[in-house]
Amino acid sequence: MANKNQEKHSILRRKQVEKRTGLSRSTIYLRIQEGSFPRPVNLGVRAVGWLENEIEAWLAARIKIRNNG
Repeated sequence: MANKNQEKHSILRRKQVEKRTGLSRSTIYLRIQEGSFPRPVNLGVRAVGWLENEIEAWLAARIKIRNNG
């Protein structure tokens, strides 16, 4: 039985991140280089993914900036 305090991690692949954020592939990687977007998790030799909770937090921060700016 899983511990209720354990955080569940869902992985989003790049196309899902593009769809969720509205950003293109090149913009995602540019923002990663700038340090303004979550870094991906290495899933294998040629596969990466992003933690869904980090993408959601990034989106929430963008909305907060919009609402306070």
